[in-house]
Amino acid sequence: MSDVRRPGSGTALATALVRATHPGPAVAVTAVATLLAVAAGVGGGRAVLVCLAVLAGQASIGWSNDWLDADRDRAVARPDKPVVQGAVAPSSLRAAALLSVGAAVVLSLALGVVAGVLLLVLVASGWAYNAGLKRTAASVLPYVLGFGALPAGVVAAAPGTPSAPWWLVAAGGALGAAAHLANVAPDLEDDLATGVRGLPHRLGAVGSAVTSAVLLLGAAALLVLAPEGPPTPTGWAGLVVAVPVAGIAALAGTPRGRRLAFPAVMVLTVLTVVLLLLGGAGLT
Repeated sequence: MSDVRRPGSGTALATALVRATHPGPAVAVTAVATLLAVAAGVGGGRAVLVCLAVLAGQASIGWSNDWLDADRDRAVARPDKPVVQGAVAPSSLRAAALLSVGAAVVLSLALGVVAGVLLLVLVASGWAYNAGLKRTAASVLPYVLGFGALPAGVVAAAPGTPSAPWWLVAAGGALGAAAHLANVAPDLEDDLATGVRGLPHRLGAVGSAVTSAVLLLGAAALLVLAPEGPPTPTGWAGLVVAVPVAGIAALAGTPRGRRLAFPAVMVLTVLTVVLLLLGGAGLT
């Protein structure tokens, strides 16, 4: 028997594959990387290469997640998963994940060894999380490491292979940790039912939500206050916006707020990078 109920049309399969990339986070992370590339002075063609490399890596992480978690998602009947709906086979997700991770390796290393390796740290971290770290107390480490390495890799893609400022790397790691805690919140019960006990599950819904909010505020403060010179008006605006967004993230500890926390983290991250770009913050 096939491992899907009924294969759909080519368009339906393509739609299912796009949905299985986890398009919201994938697009947000790719947008942040591309905007950072512009802010860091990465040239037009290389900025496009950064965009494609990060997008390929994010797609591979999403596909590998749904492939490796197919049985677990079916066990709890996750309605948001195309593989549970029978719209795509796990074997198709596996093939897509392997092809896209190969593309990510080629595209990343085309930017140079230093930039490429740093960008691939994020990809490797995502795969390590999907492969089993999500079930341990160390589940946050791939997010801290991967999203700390992302801005470092983007900045290193600029002419001369510059190093990213410490505050940008630290803020990236903090935002990654906040995203992890907020992202898991809606699925705590399903995860526990299938034996997943990562850090958010051990902290509990309220503990994870409060920690995520604190990390968000800390990251925003670093991005605004740590660069040399006085904060710009756009920087202050970003810090003001961060306060209510952190409040929304804190609602991840409540049943009604769980679905709002992760989008709030993503919106704040993209907005902060836009404000950095508008404020002319020196990233190299």
